[in-house]
Amino acid sequence: MQKVLIIGATSAIAEAVARLYAARASTIFLVGRNANRLDAIAADLRVRGAHQVDAYALDVNDLAGHAAMLDAAWAASGCIDTVLIAHGTLPDQAACDQSVDLAMREFITNGTSTIALCTALAQRLAAGSNLAVISSVAGDRGRASNYLYGSAKAAVTAFLSGQGQRLGKLGINVLTIKPGFVDTPMTQAFKKGALWASADKVAQGIVRASDRRRAVAYLPGFWWAIMMVIKNIPEVVFRRISL
Repeated sequence: MQKVLIIGATSAIAEAVARLYAARASTIFLVGRNANRLDAIAADLRVRGAHQVDAYALDVNDLAGHAAMLDAAWAASGCIDTVLIAHGTLPDQAACDQSVDLAMREFITNGTSTIALCTALAQRLAAGSNLAVISSVAGDRGRASNYLYGSAKAAVTAFLSGQGQRLGKLGINVLTIKPGFVDTPMTQAFKKGALWASADKVAQGIVRASDRRRAVAYLPGFWWAIMMVIKNIPEVVFRRISL
């Protein structure tokens, strides 16, 4: 039986992942800001077959509260072997350009809080565990339209690369998940097209990549090719185009 911790559990992708683990009769510990929403998701997961579901309300930007949350997760579930970190926001880049406070708050949400959680989790996970973290293709190269978000995700990606190298020697797999465009409530204002994927499809890719103990997963997979092109555009050319 898998013992799963999901942080940012009220996001569309995280909820879809939780349903897949519930179908395996897993023990699941949910973490998110909205206690009522967590309770509703927990009730649904129990109906879907989860062996045990517990919920814990936390704002991940409360870095001092991480330790108590992890204590509660291990106390409720035992030795957790599967973790998904899935929280995040999609900042308004123009607003961040005008406010240092907003820019730093968004960076903490999308970058610093994740790094803090991964650092604490590394001290608790045992050999054979999987730590999966949602970064983004946006972290592969800063773009004018979302470089605050992209820089936070770039920090997460670089951190996970190094942490994965270190923890891999201890038998702990670290998976960096890089979704492209995903149709969720967070992106409801965006016009959708052929490059967009559903939360369910991305969730299936996350669970599959975690099961296979992969290091990096672009989801859907075609984003690997797209980002290889974008990353290799010379900077002098990149400055002249709009992305």
